[in-house]
Amino acid sequence: MSTKDPAVDGLDVYVVGGAVRDELLHLPAGDRDWVVVGATPAQMEARGFIPVGGDFPVFLHPRSREEYALARTERKSGRGYKGFTFYTGTDVTLEDDLQRRDLTINAIARHADGRLVDPCGGLRDIENRVLRHVGDAFTEDPVRLLRLARFAARFSDFTIAEETMQLARRLVESGEVDALVPERVWQEMAKGLMTDQPGRMFEVLRESGALPRVLPQLVYTDELVANLVLAARQRLPLASRYAVLCRLTPEPDALSRHIRAPSECASMAVLLRELLAGLDSADAESALALMERCDVLRKPERFEALLQAATCVRPLDTSVWEARMQAVRAVDAGAIARSCADRSHIPARVRAARLEALQPLF
Repeated sequence: MSTKDPAVDGLDVYVVGGAVRDELLHLPAGDRDWVVVGATPAQMEARGFIPVGGDFPVFLHPRSREEYALARTERKSGRGYKGFTFYTGTDVTLEDDLQRRDLTINAIARHADGRLVDPCGGLRDIENRVLRHVGDAFTEDPVRLLRLARFAARFSDFTIAEETMQLARRLVESGEVDALVPERVWQEMAKGLMTDQPGRMFEVLRESGALPRVLPQLVYTDELVANLVLAARQRLPLASRYAVLCRLTPEPDALSRHIRAPSECASMAVLLRELLAGLDSADAESALALMERCDVLRKPERFEALLQAATCVRPLDTSVWEARMQAVRAVDAGAIARSCADRSHIPARVRAARLEALQPLF
């Protein structure tokens, strides 16, 4: 950053983590995270930085709003990913900070002058396309297993170092993985689902033994890998991809509650199973009942999204069901209501009109 910026002029600052990694991989730039070495919280605030950190000092730049964290070390003090004590003294070096990170490819820093700092061999692992842990502290934080699985999905041409997979299994065997909180599981899982190879995230979790511990209700088979690849190729949104993931799970609602999935995702998971079971409707009555369960009148866009998700599972001419949806929606319920002398007859009359509109499509 230019020394003309008074907020950082004179500070020892480095871009770290994902921004450096993605630049080296020639990927589009995302948000930048900065590490500040040798400063105190008081000095940062005096420069106009806005403190936002909870467990450790993190600040927002007064103008760019990018995050600047003081270099820190950590020590295990309890179970789970929150069971750490952090130290952010001015004697913490950049190398100390990088050594606490999860994977070598995420432990590279770039100085403002362009110089790279790579004490963990991340450059080598990027060149060799390997996901490798930084140190044995990998086994102290169960979130690192989720991140490993998610990065395996994002960087599908990378292999996982065997010793790293061994440490991932140790996280499961030690019970550390059981300390994961639902919100963090969903956060990492949602990112993994939005990659080009989402199935690989769940394959890594399965290989490590973590899948039944983290997602106990999920029924996951190799069949889903291909389904998820198709969902990614079609650039389906998160809710649709989650629904495809859950299509073999008998009680998707239980899974959604367990990981606190957003309501839109939970609803799609339930409805896709219903849609897949009713796609071969042989008559207007069963087709209308299916569309009613999918709330096609109020949420036609969701029904169209469900149809697209279904094409990831089986061959389907979506135009057939779109025509049925349009026929049902074209019925003028208001006109029927106005023609009914007895208001109690309105629902039955409207439904009969919708069935009549559907009949020619069978």
